[in-house]
Amino acid sequence: MIRNYCKVLQKHVWKFIMPPHVATGVRQKTTVQFATRPDLPKLAYRKLTGKSPGVVFLPGFASNMGGQKAEALEEFCKSLGHSYLRFDYSGCGSSEGEMANYSIGAWKKDVLFVLDELVEGPQILVGSSMGGWLMLLAALARPEKTAALVGISTAADHFVTSFKTLPIETKKEIEEQGSWKFPTKYNEEGFYTLSVNFLKEAENHCVLQSPLPVTCPVRLIHGVKDCDVPWHVSIQVAERVLSNDVDIILRNHGHHRMSEKDDIKLLVYTIDDLIDKLTTLGRGGMDQL
Repeated sequence: MIRNYCKVLQKHVWKFIMPPHVATGVRQKTTVQFATRPDLPKLAYRKLTGKSPGVVFLPGFASNMGGQKAEALEEFCKSLGHSYLRFDYSGCGSSEGEMANYSIGAWKKDVLFVLDELVEGPQILVGSSMGGWLMLLAALARPEKTAALVGISTAADHFVTSFKTLPIETKKEIEEQGSWKFPTKYNEEGFYTLSVNFLKEAENHCVLQSPLPVTCPVRLIHGVKDCDVPWHVSIQVAERVLSNDVDIILRNHGHHRMSEKDDIKLLVYTIDDLIDKLTTLGRGGMDQL
């Protein structure tokens, strides 16, 4: 079974991994555009027009649309002729604002704006880490715009859960100081500064406390060696969603970012398989999603 799976995987992604223009070092990208919103920061995004279902990539915390997975998915969607959009949350990347001024709720609004104003028809939402949390929130708020979900190291409720596991004395100190130095290996400081207000606001958007009325296909990819967000979080998500079409894919040697070549191959194959599945439903089936 493993051998056959690898053959199928190679068949689907070989053309994508080694297209002629990449081999010669020439890579054409979409241009950065800015969406203007009344009384809200401009959102930076890159958009590829094409067939439905489209794909929308949601980055992780303190990340942006220029990561390896986001760029790889654009190349893949271009090769298939499907639409694709990647963007930066408010205060992140090329979008306006300071990151410290925004919250899970604000970033959820960013995602909903993208679905309402920047894309057409049902979308496959691909959420990385915190983006996986936001894709669940978006699926609950816009079921008619959500064709399928693909979570990568899904960090549902992560900041809130992590805070609650701290010793009582530590939590008291954080509340008195007004902020938490959340440990990370992804910046020079070795931590992200999260305000107590950010944590309290995030608590309003937790999704793992009750069943989730998400009925579209769901794919959850997680690395067993993820030291940031335990893989059992994806198991919890799978247990909460009401969809009858849920797959959990565990990468035995996978880490949190899932940006190795084979990780991206798996991601591409997963989305390719979903596109095939959704397309075979026909136009009438897509309208029902």
